Amino acid sequence: MTFDYDLFVIGGGSGGVRAARLTAQDGHKVALAEESRMGGTCVIRGCVPKKLMVFASEFTPDFQMARNFGWDVESGGFHWERFRDHMHAELSRLEGLYEKNAEAAGVEILKTRAVLKDAHTVELADGSTKTAKHILIAAGGHPVTPPIENAELGIVSDDIFDLDKLPEKMLIVGGGYIGCEFAGVMNGLGVDVTMFIRKAQILRGFDDEARGHVADCMQARGIKIHTGCAPTAMEARDGKIWVKGSNGHEDTFDCLLWATGRKPNTRGLGLEEIGVELNRQGAIVVDEYGQSSVPSIFAIGDVIGKAELTPVAIREGVAFHRTVFGGEKTAMDYDLIATATFTQPEMGTVGLTEEEAEEQEPTLVYATAFRPMRQAFAGEDERVLFKMLVSKETNKVLGVHIVGPGAGEMIQFVAVALKMGATKDDFDRTCAVHPTMAEELVTLKEPVRELA
Repeated sequence: MTFDYDLFVIGGGSGGVRAARLTAQDGHKVALAEESRMGGTCVIRGCVPKKLMVFASEFTPDFQMARNFGWDVESGGFHWERFRDHMHAELSRLEGLYEKNAEAAGVEILKTRAVLKDAHTVELADGSTKTAKHILIAAGGHPVTPPIENAELGIVSDDIFDLDKLPEKMLIVGGGYIGCEFAGVMNGLGVDVTMFIRKAQILRGFDDEARGHVADCMQARGIKIHTGCAPTAMEARDGKIWVKGSNGHEDTFDCLLWATGRKPNTRGLGLEEIGVELNRQGAIVVDEYGQSSVPSIFAIGDVIGKAELTPVAIREGVAFHRTVFGGEKTAMDYDLIATATFTQPEMGTVGLTEEEAEEQEPTLVYATAFRPMRQAFAGEDERVLFKMLVSKETNKVLGVHIVGPGAGEMIQFVAVALKMGATKDDFDRTCAVHPTMAEELVTLKEPVRELA
């Protein structure tokens, strides 16, 4: 059978574009359909604009820090509109680069929605069809809102980058990394921030001690966190949003942000109709090589619901290319994926949490919390946390968790060491770089506790 393309990709995010580019560079005929904007969640409505907002919000404590170091500083006011417009210009620039680089590699970009008609055919929004030997689903995910009356009064993370103005008072519902990151951002920009979270603590799934440390610091910075609390009623009142929580707390806010989770963009793609298996969360079920229950259809990124991180999607795209077009079956390696949570303070983590290590094997816990030189000199109380989990039997480092400035930068290189199988002795033999915060990683001498 003759096909229009060797590969048809649905989704123009980081993973889909990487797979398309690599395949086209090999001389194969590739098309990519994107119904929204090239760059996907990360570039257009996720990692990149969020990090730019983090940068903007960090100037507030920096102004005070500068004063404590002897500078005469007048911070003035933050101009949201000026920042927002500059941010969107940068996103448009990056979007253009994604499109330019893909086309330069030989990818045909179709700016339209595509849905599956059969194992080798997609239908475009204008009713035309295209055929391909292989189809790759890389359609990403989207934020969801809870089934509560008047939920439409709130916004989701996609909307926060387009606000006409900053609210004076904001409620964030959800204690995952998205909710916590935006709580820090908005607080840093001068917004009065309250959080409702259903669980007993923020950042479920992260190390308990580390997330507790983050929560304490967030509250010390003025963020009000209501645990064990979810909205039970909400309504519009005089241009604002009145909300009542399950703990009895009620208040009125200028803006409500739903940070209550994300779901894969699989609905309406025609997947189930042609036999592609989905799990209970709506994610595409794939084998270790990204292949779905329909042999010609593969999937990567948020639509498979594994590790929903941009670098993971890119590596899954590379693995797909090697497997299908490179003649080298390559499974994605999900072990020891480092992550950074751009809360304020920042958290970097790789490997097992203390709770996971305790269930796995006898473990030694090394930890320290202290005021770094910069904060101590400026008279600030916020402490950083360094934590290392070590196998009692093998001395291998099982996990590292850092909370503090630059945690994301540090954890990247810690991840390299752990991926190489580093032991605690390897860290101990490494000479410290002084004076730095990171030297604590090689000067942790005695365990603070032992997990049986």
